Amino acid sequence: MSIHAIDSNMDPVTQAKVDLAASLRLAVLHELEEGIDNHFTVTVPGYEDRYLVLPFGMHWSEARACDMLVFNEAGETLEGDGIVELSAQCIHAPIHRISGRRVVFHTHQNWALALNMLEDNRLIPACQTSAFFAGRIAYDDHYYGTADTLEEGERLAGLMGDKPIVFLRNHGVLVAVDSIARAYRILYLLERVCRAQIRAMSTGQKLLPISQQVIDQVQTPDEHDRHKGKRDDLYFNAMKRVLDREMPGYAE
Repeated sequence: MSIHAIDSNMDPVTQAKVDLAASLRLAVLHELEEGIDNHFTVTVPGYEDRYLVLPFGMHWSEARACDMLVFNEAGETLEGDGIVELSAQCIHAPIHRISGRRVVFHTHQNWALALNMLEDNRLIPACQTSAFFAGRIAYDDHYYGTADTLEEGERLAGLMGDKPIVFLRNHGVLVAVDSIARAYRILYLLERVCRAQIRAMSTGQKLLPISQQVIDQVQTPDEHDRHKGKRDDLYFNAMKRVLDREMPGYAE
């Protein structure tokens, strides 16, 4: 078992860099990425106005902890080598600042993007996993092109409100939460339920949504769940062990 998956002795900044590099490589493994495009950012532990990101131009499969640079909302590189891509600055920094959430992941992952290309892009709670997302997605119904001003990030932060997910019509998805483990698990599960919905829709039959009563039950933590509060970390640690077999080197 890799020490990277379970090491609790790393300082918080190093741990954040390792986990961010792992999430980027996992996105390649799970086909959620577009090479050097899209963005994963994390607020630097101990700060509220500095963010970690992979330098623009590096392929996500190359990501290592030592590669992560630190930038601010002005787009300045404060630590590390390289630059932050403009839309990462303009989308992510304002969302971090306004929402206070420490992790913001944005992708154009294939099945979620396919759903957001449809006139009706709503995720239907027609299976157990999609029921977890019911009421937790904000929908941006207007695509305004690539982000090149901080106002776009501010707009998205306002649209998101208290929800952890935004579906961006004609664009992709955005997740903003407080842990890398949770952010990546949400992205992964979203891709699977979007794929399931599109495949079910392709049959031409009408989808059967789960009742609100059952959705409420699914979304209510079970007091008898012995893993309550730990599922995100258990999932992410397992995925890092997969990385140690399939794509090692992210923790360097």
